[in-house]
Amino acid sequence: MRGKFKNVGTHIILIIASFISVFPLYWMIAAATNNSTDVLGGKLSLGTNFIQNLMKLTEMQNVSRAFCNSLFYSTILSVLSLFICSIAGYGFEIYHDKAKDTLMNILLLAMMVPFAATLIPLFKLFSGMGLSSTWIAYVLPTISTPFLIMLFRQSARSFPMEIIEAARIDGLSEFKIFLTIFMPTMKSTYAAALTVTFMNAWNNYLWPKVIMMSDTSQTMPMLVANLSVGYSIDYGVLMLGVLICSLPTGILFLVLQKSFANGIVGAVKG
Repeated sequence: MRGKFKNVGTHIILIIASFISVFPLYWMIAAATNNSTDVLGGKLSLGTNFIQNLMKLTEMQNVSRAFCNSLFYSTILSVLSLFICSIAGYGFEIYHDKAKDTLMNILLLAMMVPFAATLIPLFKLFSGMGLSSTWIAYVLPTISTPFLIMLFRQSARSFPMEIIEAARIDGLSEFKIFLTIFMPTMKSTYAAALTVTFMNAWNNYLWPKVIMMSDTSQTMPMLVANLSVGYSIDYGVLMLGVLICSLPTGILFLVLQKSFANGIVGAVKG
């Protein structure tokens, strides 16, 4: 009997936690279908202003260009970051060197430096090189992160050294071992890293706001921020912009959620 009450209590807590998690998402969708007056009035039901809000949004901002910019920048950054960080993490674990632990500690210490502290030097560097408002300036400062290197290093710890030794005996080069053996066996880790990297790249606002100075290089977070500027803010249009901005990362997480969990758990166990 006590076990039944315990299960009921657990389910009630889970239901409450689920409601708290899902309600903001529902409210965002509902607000995107209502006009500004209804949103400010606290209306929670779905409205009929979705098309009107979408037309206003496309008139106020170039949504398609901002969406394509964010998708392009985030994809390039994710692909390059996963490749570089996985090589680094693989090398830190597979190859034995006295200095590797010291170098890894230096990389981890870099996580303690807030990115905002590097904004001015980075801006001067890329502006001086004439790279302002380019994808190169967007990608390079965050192409390699200590977190991803550590994630791949932890995953490499569970990789059997016997396979690497056998591949070396068969005459495979070190780079080919990495490409043809390590990468295919670490799909879950790559899925987890892709989820984290793409979300961070897509939601990045501070650095693009500083370095992307032209209107043609505007990203989705910048577009949403522009919608909230002014004396008369249309909250229905604003929430529609937030909804559109949230879709790619939400879809990506839903598609990769199982692999994401397996990749994180595998890295922790490694």
